[in-house]
Amino acid sequence: MSWEPIGTGQVGDSARFHLEGGDVPATLAGKFPAADATSRGTAAMFGLYRKEVEFYRQAAPLLDVRVPKTHLAEVSEDGAEFTLLFEDMGPARQGDQISGCDIEDARAAIRQAAAIHAPSWGRADIIEAEWIQPPEDLGDKVGAMYPQAQAIFRDRYADSLEGEYMHICEELAGLSASYFRREPEMQCLVHGDFRLDNMLFDICGGKEPVAILDWQTVTVGKAMIDVGYFLGCGIGKLGLDHEDELLDLYLAEMAERGVPLTRADIAQDYRRGILHGVSTAVFSAAFVERTERGDDNFLSMARGACALALKHDSIGALKEAA
Repeated sequence: MSWEPIGTGQVGDSARFHLEGGDVPATLAGKFPAADATSRGTAAMFGLYRKEVEFYRQAAPLLDVRVPKTHLAEVSEDGAEFTLLFEDMGPARQGDQISGCDIEDARAAIRQAAAIHAPSWGRADIIEAEWIQPPEDLGDKVGAMYPQAQAIFRDRYADSLEGEYMHICEELAGLSASYFRREPEMQCLVHGDFRLDNMLFDICGGKEPVAILDWQTVTVGKAMIDVGYFLGCGIGKLGLDHEDELLDLYLAEMAERGVPLTRADIAQDYRRGILHGVSTAVFSAAFVERTERGDDNFLSMARGACALALKHDSIGALKEAA
């Protein structure tokens, strides 16, 4: 056996294994706890490793979304150690948050959002499952921590992020108590970090268009958390330029899968869902390992999310819902 690191994740570390021997695949992909102590501690505190393992064990077989076939999914009792072994979906193109993507990749991704949301829509066996339920006090805890995260984010990026975008970050921090309050309506399963770095394109040598990875942030909630996040934080200017097309494609895919929705149905949830990109950029920057690529990544996420939030007055939508 030999191996090399793959991927760009900061909360978990991934590797490709090359195997020789009888009745074994030539390669496997594996995912493990982050070597960095800060990232590993954050993941354990929020149960991220356990959620990802349980997603592959319990939810993935019930959805239409393309994820890697899982050979092993194990997690320790305290949730601090885990091992995942998958099929290797290479050759493939790793999505890159900083470089962006073209419209064909964006269309492939938004179809996968519907492949997560529609099969889980209103299904009690998925959205009421014990493993996916957040702790009752999670919103209060994160809401209390968030202003601290914003202070770190401000100190780090005040000279890099445009003033009007930083203002949105500051406003969200001021509304954190209401923003992180648990939604009473749980529509479906939500990926929670639906952006390019968590996607592989042209998988298996181009045989399939896309696969969705990194399910550590999976939760239950409103579908527009993923959609608003992807169009703003996930693909930035491309989302602004092709917003109507991608929203209409998502609605068509949902209707084809038996969940008919209109633009009016999703309008308010979409405006608020865009803010998930702002909060994720801020919180992640503050509480995972700092790297040069990480700085570029978090600034890219914040710019895209804030630009879309400005267009739709997402802060205003949050205040309206408070």
